[in-house]
Amino acid sequence: MVILDTDHISLLERIGSPEWTRLRDRLETAAETLPTVTIVSYEEQVRGWLTCISAAKSLVDQVKAYQRLLNQLRNYCAWKVLPFDELAATQFRALRNQKVRIGTMDLKIAAIALAAGATLLSRNLSDFGRVPGLVVEDWTK
Repeated sequence: MVILDTDHISLLERIGSPEWTRLRDRLETAAETLPTVTIVSYEEQVRGWLTCISAAKSLVDQVKAYQRLLNQLRNYCAWKVLPFDELAATQFRALRNQKVRIGTMDLKIAAIALAAGATLLSRNLSDFGRVPGLVVEDWTK
């Protein structure tokens, strides 16, 4: 199983870029029939869009931001979303005890991937590379 990190999910929302094309092509040839993501990525993205909506200076900007939020919701409804459950929480606690120094949200995503025995797809190889036992790949190259 491969799990998309938030940055790979964001790339899939930017249709037409060279990275989008490479990622889409790799995903189409992968064994999975639909992308697997985490609830933590969903939280990160929803928080971002809610910030955009509240910061919008006009109704036109709000309409655009709400449309992007709706598109994101539709994507997540079509994908397999892994929870931050007890297994992931146990992994997270263990990583914290090992003093792995990356952001909390990234550490939660890594914990979910470890609990699922999955490969994490991300461009953030430097941070995720600090997580012992985590397999991380960048499919945009």
